[in-house]
Amino acid sequence: MSRLTELLAQAKNKDPALGQELEHEFKVLSSRRSFGLNFERHRPENVELPGRPIRKGDKVRILPPRATTAKGDQRLWKVLKLEGTGDKKTAQLELLDTAQSERQKIAVVDLIVVAEFKDFIYPGLISTGKVKHGGEKPFHTIINSENFHALEALTFTHRGKIDVIYIDPPYNSGAKDWKYNNDYVEKEDLYRHSKWLAMIERRLLIAKELLNPRNSVLIATIDEKEYLRLGLLLEQSFPEARIQMISSVINPKGVPRDGLSRVDEYIFVCLFGAAEVQGQIKEGSAGTEVRWRGLTRTGANGIRSKSPGAFYPILFDNSGRIAQVGEPLPLEKGPNDYTPPKGLHPVWPTPRPNGGDGRWSVVPETLRSLLKMGAVRVGKVNFEKNQFPIFYLTSEQLKAIEDGSLVVKGHNNHGTLRVYFKEDGGRRSAPRTVWDNVSHSASEHGSMLLREIIPGRNFPFPKSLYAVEDVLRLFVAENLSATVLDFFSGSGTTAHAIMRLNRQDDGRRQCISITNNEVAADEHAALRSQNLRPGDANWEKWGICDYITKPRIKAAITGKTSEGKDIAGYYKFTDEFPMSEGFEENAEFFTLTYETPVAVSHNRAFERIAPLLWMRAGSEGTRIENLPAQGWEVANTYGLLIDLDDAAAFVKAIKNSNGIRVAFIVTDDERRFQTIIRSMPDTIEPVRLYESYLTNFRFSMGR
Repeated sequence: MSRLTELLAQAKNKDPALGQELEHEFKVLSSRRSFGLNFERHRPENVELPGRPIRKGDKVRILPPRATTAKGDQRLWKVLKLEGTGDKKTAQLELLDTAQSERQKIAVVDLIVVAEFKDFIYPGLISTGKVKHGGEKPFHTIINSENFHALEALTFTHRGKIDVIYIDPPYNSGAKDWKYNNDYVEKEDLYRHSKWLAMIERRLLIAKELLNPRNSVLIATIDEKEYLRLGLLLEQSFPEARIQMISSVINPKGVPRDGLSRVDEYIFVCLFGAAEVQGQIKEGSAGTEVRWRGLTRTGANGIRSKSPGAFYPILFDNSGRIAQVGEPLPLEKGPNDYTPPKGLHPVWPTPRPNGGDGRWSVVPETLRSLLKMGAVRVGKVNFEKNQFPIFYLTSEQLKAIEDGSLVVKGHNNHGTLRVYFKEDGGRRSAPRTVWDNVSHSASEHGSMLLREIIPGRNFPFPKSLYAVEDVLRLFVAENLSATVLDFFSGSGTTAHAIMRLNRQDDGRRQCISITNNEVAADEHAALRSQNLRPGDANWEKWGICDYITKPRIKAAITGKTSEGKDIAGYYKFTDEFPMSEGFEENAEFFTLTYETPVAVSHNRAFERIAPLLWMRAGSEGTRIENLPAQGWEVANTYGLLIDLDDAAAFVKAIKNSNGIRVAFIVTDDERRFQTIIRSMPDTIEPVRLYESYLTNFRFSMGR
């Protein structure tokens, strides 16, 4: 060992960068365990950055000629010099990682920037659109990026702040379902398993920095091909966590494998600190909220003639609340014969599928009594679409409240009762570790649901929306402002599930979704044969983020497809309502950028850093998009000071503003920074720019 240490010291004297890298690898090798999960930590991955301008000093690859399906030159080159302008701009290149120097001049349009994961990055964000449909609620954020670098960006905005991480990583099935070092991993690859483990481990190490160590949960789904390795990796990466594994039936029909029919996959749950189960999976379990019944009577007895007294108008006011309950109409009269009171909108029972009149489940007198006691719930009202979802507590449920088997825990914002199943002995019964729920079928409630939301667009193996909703409910049921992260976001199911949970209890939870814009493996050749390359608009539009994730999130919120039509069908199970109602939520879409530290420190990258400051303050309210002309500015949740001579006015504005959480102060003077923050309330987090930002990314996270 001592001889090896001497050789490393000599190497560092001759080539500091090489010596440091050799020392790092030596430490990794010497720390390996003789028992446990041992695997090759392959050379860190790299990611191509189509559309990123070529700069002097960049690492680049030379793209293959257009209209060819050839893989092209995979070697890395360094840009020494740039010459010319426009389409005639060229770059002088030098080959990297070679004993003999090799140089050549290449047109810039034939180059693509490459970021190696061993390099430092200085990230920014560019907004690519937003959906605002939730008033002042926090924004869900969807980031188009290689997830390793996006996770690094979150170490500045969310270090130690994430409540739940949910990931559904590539299952390493042997098909072309994930990339490593810019190449799809094939089943025949001898290092397939170790490459997969190296890829997952690097991301888990950064994820560990983001989780709240006092109370948080990491959830990871996997199937039988890698569950053993993933389990060991989780134990080694998170020795402080309490880890459980759940078996969940996702395909009741089964998939033939080696003479057996596989129906399930596995869910690993890692609990940190004081984290515990808060919710339940199955309807009717102890401690869960009861399911309210729709007021429209269904089935064979749901026709008007079976109970003429249950056909009457329910009158809504302009705010979407029930103002009055009308009287039954005679059988010979219909809704067109009724004149409502001025300013009120009459709502009638849903017509029968054959066109006949339906009826309500209770008569007017009963409904009036239910309204007085808070036993009637109204969903999201839409006057234009004539949607007035009404639910009520049945007589059996009211009796159960009287005998104590159902418990009332106050009222919601609209005065409606919050009713729960009684907890056994004052404690919630623990969910079991084998789940076989109809709602968790991935085909019906994953693939088929996605076809309704984004018709004509296919995504392989999306999770059941309700399965993700259920597992998240276990850990955020009582945390209405939880921050949830999914860094293998795919189609966006996690964000969609969080929206449903928020609707059920008026929550303000927010989801950060990270997905790249990779084009499916089988589409590469077809697009290249059409004279296209990554970065071209007609290539990028087929990527996962632009083609699937963003349209899904937008459609889920607005209730309309990409073509502007109302989404057909209904959400089911815990909360049943038309998909066309959408959600009262906000979302913004971003693409990760790569900045230079010089541009950052000289305020020349502020527009790309601005979203990170807004995210650090909670992704809520207005955002300071540009450097303030007056020297400072205060938004809803944070403030920015760039001229220290205006510090007094800035501090006064901070003190007079409710909801300010973070104060960003741009200065190189540590003494003046400390002077300013001493005059601010203790509840404000002071952040020194850009020193705090640059220092954060000078460390090699997860490498």
